[in-house]
Amino acid sequence: MKDSFQIFPVGIIIKQNENSVIKIYDKYIDALLGLDQFSHIQVSYWFHKNDTPSKRNILRVHPRGKESNPITGVFATHSSVRPNLIAFSTCKILSIEENFIKVDTIDAFDETPVIDIKAYISPGYSKEEIITPDWVRR
Repeated sequence: MKDSFQIFPVGIIIKQNENSVIKIYDKYIDALLGLDQFSHIQVSYWFHKNDTPSKRNILRVHPRGKESNPITGVFATHSSVRPNLIAFSTCKILSIEENFIKVDTIDAFDETPVIDIKAYISPGYSKEEIITPDWVRR
């Protein structure tokens, strides 16, 4: 198995005021075909502003940055510090025009590199099957 992998951005997040837009690079425009038939997408992106050796070595945090939450391993959180800085957001598609996908919101900074997009398809789990710790529901 490989020790490392290369990831290439397929686009970039543009945030201006309240608008969140994903600009897909021209090279990947054909990959958008059919996406307009979905209401939501899952966006994978790179937490580029945290890409330092010290932040990649942080393995435990207080979830949501609240010291009142218990120290928790980063794999059990949505922390932006982690060994691999891959982030995921599920976004509602507001419009798609050429290579621009306007979404309702995304938890990313302006100019964040997008590494992949997938049409959202519900996993089919009932709410009763999903278990989360108390700090998630606060």
